[in-house]
Amino acid sequence: LEQPRLVVIADSSMHTTAVRRSIGLASNSSSYRVVVVGGGAGGQAVSWALSRKLGKGAVGVIEPATVHYYQPMWTFVGAGAKRFEESRRNMADVMASRVDWIKAAVAEFRPEKNCVVTQDGKTISYDYLVVALGIQLDFGKVKGLAEAVGKNCVSSNYCPDTVEMTWKYLQDLKGGNAIFTFPNTPIKCAGAPQKIMYLADDLLRKKGIRKDVDISYYSALPVIFGAKKYAATLGEVAKRKGINLNFRNHLVEVKADSKEAIFENLDTKESKTVKYDFMHVTPPMSPPDVVKGSPLSDCGGWVDVDKETLQHKKYSNVFGIGDCTNVPTSKTAAAVAGQAGVLRKNLLAYMKGLAMTGKYDGYTSCPLPTGFGKLVLAEFDFDAEPLETFPVDQGKERRAFYVMKKDMMPFLYWNMLLKGRWSGPKPLRTLAHLGMNKR
Repeated sequence: LEQPRLVVIADSSMHTTAVRRSIGLASNSSSYRVVVVGGGAGGQAVSWALSRKLGKGAVGVIEPATVHYYQPMWTFVGAGAKRFEESRRNMADVMASRVDWIKAAVAEFRPEKNCVVTQDGKTISYDYLVVALGIQLDFGKVKGLAEAVGKNCVSSNYCPDTVEMTWKYLQDLKGGNAIFTFPNTPIKCAGAPQKIMYLADDLLRKKGIRKDVDISYYSALPVIFGAKKYAATLGEVAKRKGINLNFRNHLVEVKADSKEAIFENLDTKESKTVKYDFMHVTPPMSPPDVVKGSPLSDCGGWVDVDKETLQHKKYSNVFGIGDCTNVPTSKTAAAVAGQAGVLRKNLLAYMKGLAMTGKYDGYTSCPLPTGFGKLVLAEFDFDAEPLETFPVDQGKERRAFYVMKKDMMPFLYWNMLLKGRWSGPKPLRTLAHLGMNKR
């Protein structure tokens, strides 16, 4: 009998390279011990770790993309501090050699039958399923945005096709209005919309034209940042830089021909038209379409898992990780790292019939550059309470944190997180606080 194999559906929000061993599924069906859906950060971390434990061919990774991106670097790409090429690798180069890479997209989940169906009609069965499909960008939900982005002085650091346009438009900007937006939906890396704004301010000052440009931030949120400690610092940064803050306003339409952005106030429902000479847009986002309305989703369309164990609330042999789940924490690569270790520990225990003792504490991190050479390192938990690694005040702007984010974290991502060897900084946090930090 063929050994059962594992299929993992990984997080597609951060694609890199592909597994060295790929299959095209000659037959209409195949079976794995574990299936991972998605080849992003979450899927890679889980599939690498599980394949080391379960052996070659036990894990299958379903991922159609041929390129994997380190998306946290795109803030620096948009600001001209990194090259786009540094953020991408072939999927084949980042995939674990022990897994089977199934180059396909999932079309349907059938958890009652322990299988998934791919878009080309193949059925893939599993004993255990890991869903890590990331989050999808919905440019089409804002009237005129899909047609405008990447041209007409409208850019977005969230898309590989448009991130380099941010740098181009900032170089070309001579004066007028620069607008930065935050949508009325959950998004990945909730700090990114303002990160590029602070770096743009620095760029304009270096060019000597900051006085000729009005910078405005339009956010659907009621505050500048969800964690109060860091919000206080960021509010002071915006004040110091002379940035206009407009909360509870979200972008509803872009008129590219006249360079006008229309915002709606979420409280009063009043509309406001603003002229722009440059606009960086964070698009609305949502769960992947294949998850919405599936047996795995909650009423909001997210994979419905226990926030601590990451096990599905209805189907006990299904687990979820990353942006596609309804875990109530900020959707970041740091959160994926914290979840990956918990998921691995709990899934392996469950497979052996043992109690699942791993508990995710909501840890997430948002390194916020407030200018070139300065960064606020926000780390917090489910309750947006600080959960800091270093024995210094991380709410203060520090050069050391900027260097760590720009030059050290990419190495950590490619060489440890993706390979399932980094489960977050908790051991470092304990060591740095001399074992006194109970969390």
